Amino acid sequence: MGPNCTNARSVSGHPAGPYRSANSQEKLVAWLHHGVNTLDKMFEHAAKKFPQRDCLGTREVLSEEDELQPNGKVFKKVILGNYNWLSYEEAYQAAKCFGSGLTALGQKPLCNIAIICETRAEWIVASQACFMYNFPLVTLYATLGLTAIAHGLNETEITHIITSKDLLQQRLKDILCDVPRLQYIIVVDSKPTTWKDIPRGITVYSMDTVKEIGSKPENSKYFCEIDRRQPQTSDIAVIMYTSGSTGIPKGVMISHGNIIAGITGMAERIPNLNESDTYIGYLPLAHVLELSAELVCISHGCRIGYSSPQTLADQSTKIKKGSKGDTSVLKPTLMAAVPEIMDRIYKNVMTKVEEMSKFQKTLFVLAYNYKMEQISKGYSTPLCDSLVFKRVRALLGGNTRVLLSGGAPLSAATQRFMNICLCCPVGQGYGLTETCGAGTISEVWDYSTGRVGAPLVCSEITLKDWEEGGYYSTDEPNPRGEILIGGPNVTMGYYKNKTKNEDFFVDENGQRWFCTGDIGEFHPDGCLKIIDRKKDLVKLQAGEYVSLGKVEAVLKNCPLIDNICAYANSDQSYVISFVVPNHKQLMLLAEQMQVKGTWEEICNSSQMEKEALRIITEAAISAKLERFEIPKKIRLSAEPWTPETGLVTDAFKLKRKELKTHYQEDIERMYGGK
Repeated sequence: MGPNCTNARSVSGHPAGPYRSANSQEKLVAWLHHGVNTLDKMFEHAAKKFPQRDCLGTREVLSEEDELQPNGKVFKKVILGNYNWLSYEEAYQAAKCFGSGLTALGQKPLCNIAIICETRAEWIVASQACFMYNFPLVTLYATLGLTAIAHGLNETEITHIITSKDLLQQRLKDILCDVPRLQYIIVVDSKPTTWKDIPRGITVYSMDTVKEIGSKPENSKYFCEIDRRQPQTSDIAVIMYTSGSTGIPKGVMISHGNIIAGITGMAERIPNLNESDTYIGYLPLAHVLELSAELVCISHGCRIGYSSPQTLADQSTKIKKGSKGDTSVLKPTLMAAVPEIMDRIYKNVMTKVEEMSKFQKTLFVLAYNYKMEQISKGYSTPLCDSLVFKRVRALLGGNTRVLLSGGAPLSAATQRFMNICLCCPVGQGYGLTETCGAGTISEVWDYSTGRVGAPLVCSEITLKDWEEGGYYSTDEPNPRGEILIGGPNVTMGYYKNKTKNEDFFVDENGQRWFCTGDIGEFHPDGCLKIIDRKKDLVKLQAGEYVSLGKVEAVLKNCPLIDNICAYANSDQSYVISFVVPNHKQLMLLAEQMQVKGTWEEICNSSQMEKEALRIITEAAISAKLERFEIPKKIRLSAEPWTPETGLVTDAFKLKRKELKTHYQEDIERMYGGK
C-alpha cells in the first residue's frame, strides 16, 4: 500500500459509514492464529513456539543513593546493571505455579482478583496466571485516589490483592480496613519484609511463597484439565477501572475475545513485527494502551524490557549522572509513548540545540528543514540521519523503528520532531478502554499530522449526526459526526452499572457498538481526524482528566463570579477560564486597587485580571480542587452571556463550541505565552 491509496472506505457507500480498513472490507478480523481465541491459549502458543527466547527483562539494581541537591532537596538516584531475562518457557511456568498457588489460597475461577502494581515483569506473570486459571483481573491504577480504589475493590468483591511493597506501604495501607472482604495480599517483591499495622484477618505473602505453594505436588492438580476451568472467549479477562467524569471510576468488562481482537488489529499496523523486536515497557499496565501493546509483543515472541519514566533515558531523574538509562542498555526497537513523554524529549533536545555552537546549530536547523521537505515527498535522508540525527536517536537507544503514540492528541510540532530527529515513524492511535484501546492507528508512512489513521482490521466506524453540535455526515467537504466504534473489540459494558451502559448497543447482526462521545471527520483517504468532544471531560497533556463542568460548578460559588466557562486543550497542561464577573464585587475590588475606568476598561485591565485570578485560585484551593483543575489564566468578560448572544442555551447551559469561537483570540493569548 503506497501513500496515495485509500486506507479505508464506507462499506455502505453512505458518507456516515460504516468505514472499514481496506484489508477487512468483507469481514472484521477477530484473531491472529486460528483457534487461539483466549489469552491463556495465546501465551501457551507463544511459549511453545519461542520457549528459549527472552520474554521479560528486568534491570538489576546495583546501588541506590540519596543525592543532595543545591536547594536542599534529596533526590533518590539508582545505579542499574544489565537486564536479567525470563525466557518464554520460564515465564509460562512461573505463571502456572503462581496461579496454582492462588488456587490453593482459595481464589476461585470466575471470581475477581485485583492487581495494583507498577509496570514490571511480575505484573505480566501475575496477569497470565489469572488468564490461565480464569480469575477475572481487576486493574486499578495507583493514582486514582484512595476512595476510588476502595470503591473498585468493594464493587468487585475482592478477597485477594496483588501489589508491590511500595504501593502497599504508601497507598493501600490506609484503606485496608475499608475493604472488609480482603483476606490475602500478595506482594511481588522478592525481599521478604516484616509487615506492621496490617489489620487482623489479612495475611501477606510474597509472590515467591505463593509460587512455592503452587508447585507442591498436591497443588499441581489445579492445573489439570479436570480442576481448571479454562476460559471461554466470552469470559471476562479484565475489569479495567477508568476515571469517570463524576469522580467515581467505572469498571470496563473486557472479555478474552475482546483483547484478542484488539491486539490483532493493532499488530496489523506494525510493519514486520516479529520475535527479533524489543519493546520497552514503562507506561502503567493498568491502562489499556500499555497492556495491549505488551500482549501484542508476547503474541509475536518479542522481548519486553521494563523501565519507568524516572529511569527511561540517561538524563532521567533517577539515573545517576554518568550511568546508563534503560533505553541505552536495552536499545528497544518498539516503544509506546504518551504525548507528555514525547514533549519532554522534544524539550530536552531543543535545550541541547540551544547550547550548541553557532555552526552546529545552523547545521541542525538546515538538516531539520531539508529532511522535513524530503519526507513530505516520500524520500529518505541517510546522510542527514547519520551525521546530524544519530545523537538524538541515541536518546532512545538508537534502534527504535516504530513509536506508537496514544492516550491524548500529539501536537503537530512534536510529531514532526519525532519523525525527523528520531528517524522513526510515529503511529498515532485512537481508541478507548471501552474498545480495548483499538479503534484506529495511522499507517507508519503517513506523515500528515493531527490525524489518527484508518479503522483497524478488527473494527468499523460510523459517524452519527450530532444536532446540538451541528455535525452531520452530509457536511462538506468531509462527513462529520459522533464516532461510533463497532466490532469484536467492543467490550462487554460497565461492571454493575446499568445506567452507564446506554453508550453500548448491539446491532441487528449481533455486533456490539460503543458511542464514544468524540466528534470526528473522515478524510477522502479513509483516515479519521478527531475534531471535538461531546462531553465536557477533557484529558490534559499529562493524562489527567478534568471535568470542566465540575470546575465550573465549584467556582460558581465564588462571590466574584456570575458565570464561568472552563476550557482546556488536550495538548496543553493547564485549564483556562472565561469569567463573567459579578458587577458589584468587581467594582469594590477595583476601588481597593485604585483601578479607574469604565466597566469595559476595568474588565480588560491586566492588573484586575491578575487579582481576580488570585481570588479564584484561593476559592479553588479551599474547595479542594486538584492542582491541575485550577485555572491558570482567565479572561474577564464585560458582556454577560444570554441566550440572545448565542453563547448559552435557553436553559442557560453553556454552548462550549460558540464560547470557544467567541474567545478564540483570548484562548490563543492565554495558551501562547506558556
